[in-house]
Amino acid sequence: MISFRSLALSASLFVSLFSLSSAAHAAEFEIKMLNKGSDGQLMVFEPSALKIAPGDTVKFVAADRGHDAISIPGLSPDGFDGINGKISQDVTVTFDKPGAYAFKCAPHFGMGMVGLVVVGDQPANLQALKDAKMPKKARDRMDADIAKLGL
Repeated sequence: MISFRSLALSASLFVSLFSLSSAAHAAEFEIKMLNKGSDGQLMVFEPSALKIAPGDTVKFVAADRGHDAISIPGLSPDGFDGINGKISQDVTVTFDKPGAYAFKCAPHFGMGMVGLVVVGDQPANLQALKDAKMPKKARDRMDADIAKLGL
């Protein structure tokens, strides 16, 4: 006969192992905020576009001072709290919900400092991203990021 204590211990062990296995599958990525990218472009996120899986984490690294990473309003899946970085500070975000997440550096948005994280394969909010109004240089870079990810 199985005792309650054995059953509780088995359940606890199962939950612990499941949690560890789920965490082991999540990946961590890094996006640097730079004054100058490796290709010579000024005011960039590098890489500027990532395709990740639900549960993965992205750390936005303030490699150069004077930058932030924040969500572009209306260009993330519904219910997302947003990327809310501060000037010259790193910010880490876990992306749990499939979709496209557009972000910018607020001080350098007009100079085209934008980026894109896509979670999953076909983001439901892709058309909103393609139709979004933004400064010309930002729009050009966002279009290049969309193409880079094959969307």
